[in-house]
Amino acid sequence: MSPNRRTGPLQIRSHRSPVFAEVVRWVLAPLVLFVSGFFTANFVIGGQYSWPQTSRVVVLTCTVLILAYEFVYKEQLSIDTHAGRAKTVVFYSCLIPYGVGWVSMLAWWKF
Repeated sequence: MSPNRRTGPLQIRSHRSPVFAEVVRWVLAPLVLFVSGFFTANFVIGGQYSWPQTSRVVVLTCTVLILAYEFVYKEQLSIDTHAGRAKTVVFYSCLIPYGVGWVSMLAWWKF
């Protein structure tokens, strides 16, 4: 290993192409997070809390967290090693669509 190579926790190398990271960032993650927010809000608003429904929502939430971390945050770090940019991408690609899903369910519930 050459002395010029830096190794650290933020240097993540991906074997996938940058196209994969951008497709996940712009298409897959917002779609999955929007649907997840919609169904989570439906569960919370519906008021029918059974163990099967609760376990589905917990699994859905864990899946969304894994998607956001592994396929959005870490892929952005593999493209651009600046952690602040990766966090911004997670905010815009994951948190905003999840919130829009919640708001759309609330709006649909009102009408």
